[in-house]
Amino acid sequence: MEVVYAGAMNPGPLELNRRNWDDRARVHGQDRVYDSEALVSGAGSLAAAELDGLRRAVGSVANLDVIHLQCHIGFDSIHLARMGARVTGLDFSPVALAKAARLALRSRVELRLVEADVCAPPATLFGHFDLAYATIGVLCWIADIGAWMRAVQHLLRPGGSLLLVEIHPFAGMVETIDPLRLDFPYGFDGPHRFDSAGTYTDPDAVIEATTTVQYAHSLGEVVTAAVESGLEVRWLEERTESSRDHRGDLPGPDPDGLYRMPLGGQPVPLEYTLIAAKPGGIVPLGP
Repeated sequence: MEVVYAGAMNPGPLELNRRNWDDRARVHGQDRVYDSEALVSGAGSLAAAELDGLRRAVGSVANLDVIHLQCHIGFDSIHLARMGARVTGLDFSPVALAKAARLALRSRVELRLVEADVCAPPATLFGHFDLAYATIGVLCWIADIGAWMRAVQHLLRPGGSLLLVEIHPFAGMVETIDPLRLDFPYGFDGPHRFDSAGTYTDPDAVIEATTTVQYAHSLGEVVTAAVESGLEVRWLEERTESSRDHRGDLPGPDPDGLYRMPLGGQPVPLEYTLIAAKPGGIVPLGP
C-alpha cells in the first residue's frame, strides 16, 4: 500500500470542500450507501451504468492501469482491483484516503493512493494510465471543467480512455418534483455556497465542516471541455432511469428496481455516460 502526498491544498473553496469531505469520510463506511463489511466480504460497488461503461470503454480492466479520480473511501477502487486492474485512487481528502487504505488492506487488494487536487495531479502520474474512471457526483465540486479534462488528458497514455458516469445536469437542478422547484442552475454560472448538516448517507450525521462550494456544468460544457482538452468523444448516453436515487427524493423505485423522475408524465434524464479517448500527444495544463 503506497500513499503519495502531493502537497497542501490552496485555501478557499477547495479547502472548504476538503474539510467537508474529511468530515464525510469519517462517518461514511457503514450505511446504506457504503457498506464496508459487505465490501470486505466480496460485494461489488459498481452499478449497471458503470459496468456497461467499462465494457464499452475498455472491454475488460484486467491488467490495465486505472486511475480512479475523486475516489473517496475507495469502494469502486477496490472493486476495480478485484476485476484485475492495477488501481491508483486519487482524492484531496487525507481522511478518505486513510479509510480507503484500511479497507483495501482488509479486502486484500493492492491500491496506490494519491492525495492531490484532481485538477493538478502530480506530474509523476502523467501518461501512466489506460483508463481514467470517475463516477457520480464528481463534477459539481470542480470550478474549472476545462482544467479537469486537461488533467485527465495528461494522466492517460495515448489510446487511453476516460469513463465518466455522472448525474445529469437537468436532474441536478430539481429540488422537489411536486411542486416543481429548482435550486441549482443547468450550466456554469460561478460558485454556489451551501451550508447544510449531515451527509447523503445520513442526514442526521454530525458534520462540523458544513460549508461547501459547488458548481454547475451543462452537458454541452462537459463535452466541449473534453474536446478542447484533446480527447476524442467516443460515446455519450443520456439515461432517464437510474439504479440510485441520487438526491433522496425520487418516487419509487419502479417495479423493475429503477428510479425515474416523471415531469408532466414523461421521465427526464437522470444520468449520462461519457467515454472519450486520448489519440496521442499532450495538451498543456492551464487555460
